[in-house]
Amino acid sequence: MGIGTFVKQRQDSNSFLLGFDMPLLISMVALIVFGMLMLFSASWDFSLGAYDDAMYMFNRQLTWLGAGLVIAIFLAFFDYHYWRNLVVPAMAVTILLLIIILLTNGIRFGAKRAFFDGSAQPSELAKLISILYLAVWLYAKRQFLQDMSLGLVPLGVILGVVGGLIYQQPDLSAAATVIILGGVLFFLAGGDLKQIGGLLIVASLAAWFVSSVSLTGRERVSDFLAGIKDPLQASYHVRRSFEAIVNGGWFGAGLGQSQSKLTGLPVPPTDSVFAVVVEELGLVGAVALIGLYAALVWRGFVVARRAPDMLGTLIASGLVIWIAFEAIINMAVMVGLLPFAGNALPFVSAGGSNLVATLAALGIVLNISRQAGRLSPEDQLDIRRSYSAVVDLRGRNGRRGLSRARRSRTVES
Repeated sequence: MGIGTFVKQRQDSNSFLLGFDMPLLISMVALIVFGMLMLFSASWDFSLGAYDDAMYMFNRQLTWLGAGLVIAIFLAFFDYHYWRNLVVPAMAVTILLLIIILLTNGIRFGAKRAFFDGSAQPSELAKLISILYLAVWLYAKRQFLQDMSLGLVPLGVILGVVGGLIYQQPDLSAAATVIILGGVLFFLAGGDLKQIGGLLIVASLAAWFVSSVSLTGRERVSDFLAGIKDPLQASYHVRRSFEAIVNGGWFGAGLGQSQSKLTGLPVPPTDSVFAVVVEELGLVGAVALIGLYAALVWRGFVVARRAPDMLGTLIASGLVIWIAFEAIINMAVMVGLLPFAGNALPFVSAGGSNLVATLAALGIVLNISRQAGRLSPEDQLDIRRSYSAVVDLRGRNGRRGLSRARRSRTVES
């Protein structure tokens, strides 16, 4: 074997191993480790009382973590362009699962959301597949988005079907998440601002209508408004969360030392896990967790900006915005800044469906990062018009984006 061949093979091997965005991968691993530590601390007492096994929820989450990592690794090496052919059957299967869950009698905590005794929630899969489906659809229709009949109306139908099925479970927060993410992707794809404004108005009216006719929605909005006026009048869940946060102070009571999880904080391993984080690690620990999410989202946007085409840009942007949205909603609810919602805290809340879906999403983003720099000339202009303009608030740093595109084109030629 010649020296040149050996060097080339070593370069190819290094490229294969180091092709991923390493800061993104490190942020992901850090969140996994942080999440599993906090879940163990938050779940042992709850598991002991509910399942007579202090390790039950942690062991189940560990099992789902293994499955999620296998899926993430596979998707990290699975060319995201193949989703253009797979996304339609994937969406069909997702809709079928959402219909089946409505037809079953498995009511859990007042809702029909999961199979296998709460282990698998199709709504989490629906969020992931909806992002992929909308990214592919918007990419294919990018030349016609200004046409109402080919842009906003079909988008509304797609989101209405998926969101409506999720709402019937009922899962208001998941349905709202799907609809909001659809609007964000439409914006990223270059949708007309007038159409987006109309979409926001319609979405706001729909949200008001749902909260008015839904008993759950009315209660949550009422509790939220009361809590804004006087924190002592907030819902029991939020008041106990406040208690945990106050107990934590700046540096926390110490890992495993939360008292609120033992004295009535509702579902500490799932919805209330952020309150446990703050009580045990303090505001410093909470800021550290938020910093890890910020690093993950930042690197996701970097991957989206460097994507080979607009499809990669839309998928990467949509997936990291979804993860950020879930985290923001969960944390904001626990400090009384939003009406109560059942969004999981990614990587930290107990729940196999959310963990697997999140890991799968990041696997896809990692695959896009491996293909960074392979800009197709036909999509360079689309990327700069959509992603650069949107992420840079439609104008900020715009020259830098255009300059970058010219350098990429020069290198390829």
